[in-house]
Amino acid sequence: AAVARLKARGILVNAVDRSALCDFTLPAIVDRAPVLIAIGTSGVSAGLAAALRQRLEALIPADLGKLALALQAAREALRKRWPDMGERRRALATAMGAGGMLDPLSPTHDVEAWLAPTATPAAKRDVAITLVLLSDDPEDMTLRQARALASADRVYHGPDVPAAILDRARADAARLCAAMPANPGTGLSVEVEMAV
Repeated sequence: AAVARLKARGILVNAVDRSALCDFTLPAIVDRAPVLIAIGTSGVSAGLAAALRQRLEALIPADLGKLALALQAAREALRKRWPDMGERRRALATAMGAGGMLDPLSPTHDVEAWLAPTATPAAKRDVAITLVLLSDDPEDMTLRQARALASADRVYHGPDVPAAILDRARADAARLCAAMPANPGTGLSVEVEMAV
């Protein structure tokens, strides 16, 4: 009754544990300002969202926001050190990867030391790999395949590769419905083939 009255007045409603009555749901939040991680279940299970939030709270360093602010402050220095956007993206991916100088899950982050000219630069690698997928379900990809697709600068594929697979590629990756050429270009090129 209360929900109907509120909706009749044009007020958006969130009815706890009654998702069918909700106009919106509220996610569980991990706050490492300015970094925010929202965990939502579309109102299906607030308990699951809370459990995931608790796990993430334990994993994510309390000062992660400082890393985000330091990276924001270093934008111009990043552009100077790596003028090419692809090189800059690879440098950041290497630094923020597991065990990297800026690994978000490590307890310390020194952006200035990482940007120093004496720091080891990100390796400029031109890599071409072929992924042969056994299924058209993206959930069946191996971790290695999923990581390669998510890191690719360009994705070559045939018309038989499902959109659900291609959606796992980086948003700014070039998607080319063609065979991968002998020299596909700089960065990581991934060719996706279906086994069947």
